[in-house]
Amino acid sequence: MNGATFDLAVDYPILNLFWTMMLCFFWVLWFMLLFRVVGDIFRDDGLHGWGKAGWTLFVILLPYLGVLVYLIARGRGMGEREAKRARQSEQAFRSYIRENAGSTGHVEELSRLAELKNRGDLTPAEYEQAKAKVLVSS
Repeated sequence: MNGATFDLAVDYPILNLFWTMMLCFFWVLWFMLLFRVVGDIFRDDGLHGWGKAGWTLFVILLPYLGVLVYLIARGRGMGEREAKRARQSEQAFRSYIRENAGSTGHVEELSRLAELKNRGDLTPAEYEQAKAKVLVSS
């Protein structure tokens, strides 16, 4: 190997490496913010066609100024809309769980009836009648 492979470490000091990492970090941060603003523009139900088109053009044509103005003008609403979406999602999830968890009650009831029949506490006719009631109620 020749000595040319080690010249890179000498020509690129640690402070320059730190500065490059910071620039990459801010570049990624900028795109995350830009995508969040554009996503908020399109998910906002209170903003209609021309408003969405205007904000999108503003953010695309003058990105730094557009994002800054959007955050100043509609920043509080962004958080409120995100919280509202999270609450709606949580409510939908909880109602889904409640609806589907309720169906296991019938399984438990049928297993309890079968156990009562096996112990002799219910006659086969009583078991069939109780089983029919449970199955009809589901």
